[in-house]
Amino acid sequence: MVVQSMTNTDTRDVPATVAQIRELEEEGCEVIRVAVPDEKAAEALKEIIPQIQVPLIADIHFDWRLAVTALKAGAHGVRINPGNIKGRENVKKIIEEARRREACVRIGVNAGSLEKDLLKKYGWPRPEALVESALRWLDYIVGDLGFENVKVSLKSSDLWHTVSAYREFSERSDFPLHLGVTEAGGLIPGTVKSALALGILLSEGIGDTLRVSLTAHPREEVRVAWEILKAVGVRRRGPEIVACPTCGRCEINLMELYEEVERRAKKITAPIKIAVMGCVVNGPGEAREADVGLAGGKGVGLIFRKGKIVRKVPEDQLLSAFFEEIDKFLAERPDLTAKA
Repeated sequence: MVVQSMTNTDTRDVPATVAQIRELEEEGCEVIRVAVPDEKAAEALKEIIPQIQVPLIADIHFDWRLAVTALKAGAHGVRINPGNIKGRENVKKIIEEARRREACVRIGVNAGSLEKDLLKKYGWPRPEALVESALRWLDYIVGDLGFENVKVSLKSSDLWHTVSAYREFSERSDFPLHLGVTEAGGLIPGTVKSALALGILLSEGIGDTLRVSLTAHPREEVRVAWEILKAVGVRRRGPEIVACPTCGRCEINLMELYEEVERRAKKITAPIKIAVMGCVVNGPGEAREADVGLAGGKGVGLIFRKGKIVRKVPEDQLLSAFFEEIDKFLAERPDLTAKA
């Protein structure tokens, strides 16, 4: 399962776009998509691609010529919605260029831009309509044109329509699937909707790449994607942080402590489990599965490994002692660093 995101910079602004892609690479983005609204944006890819480490996908709507230009500029793939690329001959021109460049093509079916005949047939963008659109274009691109380097997405803003469409398609075709809920919303509602839909599909073994589409900075998309993958048990990158909720027994500012741990832990790529607990009495026992954990109390803090207390320090030294212990743990486990 590969994590993808999309820039929100003006692709024609090369320095800004490169800077954002590099930031997303550090967060764990493995494939990046950029908008290509015109020829200048397509040509800008010639300058962008040599400066980044991850494969770049050009996002194309309406104009087949932009896809061809992007591929000639070095794009590793293009995302097209055949429903808004007018005419099969124009789709064919994109496929021919992708074949020459050994690039991939994503058939991006979207509930908001479904073909008119399918809307008439089904009355609205039902999951069955999305699947029929995808299979129709696969028949043409793979069957008639003989091009197989494709993947498919079937996105809706409705959680259950999205799940149903991907389920049905996966029963009828083995082509790779790019998962996502389109127009999912802001950070919290979009995260919830995406986590539910993608979590269901991933738990059923459906999907090959994914993007969490949020009305937020793209770095949040990458972070949420990795949290979903970790929660489902598909892939792990970086720490899994467990933390107790606040309650009346808590004698430290647990939320502030957690936020600082989370901020510092972003630099860790090894798949370790750490704990931030607010009670020195129950903390080590409740989080005994954590590789390294801390438990804070009034004026004092405990550092523990797998539930066993290894250090007791003053409260003002708790954070520094905690990360010292994490560094020590990682030095003892080079195998975890190698997995990152």
